[in-house]
Amino acid sequence: MLSRLINFLQKCWWCSSDHHAHSGSDTTGWQDGLLWYKDSGQHLTGDFSMAVVQANNLLEDQSQIESGSLSLLDSGPYGTFVGVYDGHGGPETSRYINDNLFQNLKRFTAEDNSMSMDVIRKAFQETEEGFISVVAKEWLKKPQLAAVGSCCLVGVICNGILYIANLGDSRAVLGRVVRATGEVLAIQLSAEHNASIESVRQELKSMHPDDSQIVVLKHNVWRVKGLIQVSRSIGDAYLKKAEFNREPLYAKFRLHEPITRPILSAEPSISVLELQPHDKFLIFASDGLWEHLGNQEAVDIVQNQPHHGSARRLVKAALQEAAKKREMRYSDLKKIDRGVRRHFHDDITVIAVFLDSDLVSRASSLRHPTLSMRGGGVNIPAKTLAPAAATST
Repeated sequence: MLSRLINFLQKCWWCSSDHHAHSGSDTTGWQDGLLWYKDSGQHLTGDFSMAVVQANNLLEDQSQIESGSLSLLDSGPYGTFVGVYDGHGGPETSRYINDNLFQNLKRFTAEDNSMSMDVIRKAFQETEEGFISVVAKEWLKKPQLAAVGSCCLVGVICNGILYIANLGDSRAVLGRVVRATGEVLAIQLSAEHNASIESVRQELKSMHPDDSQIVVLKHNVWRVKGLIQVSRSIGDAYLKKAEFNREPLYAKFRLHEPITRPILSAEPSISVLELQPHDKFLIFASDGLWEHLGNQEAVDIVQNQPHHGSARRLVKAALQEAAKKREMRYSDLKKIDRGVRRHFHDDITVIAVFLDSDLVSRASSLRHPTLSMRGGGVNIPAKTLAPAAATST
């Protein structure tokens, strides 16, 4: 009798609405099993929505949104920074990026007193060098850090300009209104670096003309050196520096031939776009989302629903598609625990950023509280910014 009662109560718990499963608060986000989300918040030029669902034993995706001063100087420039970091081999690299990339960017912005492609490029390089130095320092105690890496997608909105920088296969997509029809089209803004893409394989072959095994088709998946799918990343020191291609690194990661030049790159692809009034929102997401949803499908989900909860709806749509592919119910997929869940989908991170064209045009002179939020619920309120014109250095 007791066991039947327990089974009944468990079924009732799993079938209960989301509101009964939540824990957390509106300031730090909410937790529902393996899902964390922040349905709505405000950044300097509009609203945002954020969601993360875990699949790995340890969450390898990391993410953040920062809004306010983009410089170590209080005088600005002001704007919004978005980062999605899709780790592989472990969470160490993505966590390191989450802790250091934005701070590096603020330092270089202060040095140049402006935001630019060069500032972003230097911030990426500083973060790469910083993590490689950690690998070197921990080499004898933790050699496996040499085989940990992360994709890195960054968006910066500053003075009406959008900068997109990417390493790996996370993706940024813009929802733009077509004036003639009112239709909202999906425009992919980020270049991807995955060996499944023919142009990426050709790039690798042109950079390594003497290596016939630079890309290998393994189990119907193209991989760099038969080991990794992405051709650009932060970390993955074992494929960049010869001193890490040896014991005590596990044999499965070591290459038979010596490394004479880096196999992977940490050079981001960067694009710049002047935002227009018909640019309505941005979707930043790790590959876990795009594995199950197309660009236009994701844009339609955001466009056709309220801003509130957009990221969570995108995650749910991806999970429903993942369940469908395995011929199972979404409700059953939700019951599968982390680790085992990785057989059905990857960690998924989504940040939807809405653009208020009036705020975009006035952002440099707005008074607005600083926001610092990380996927998983770290929210750091700070002082209210004074107008740029009234601030001294």
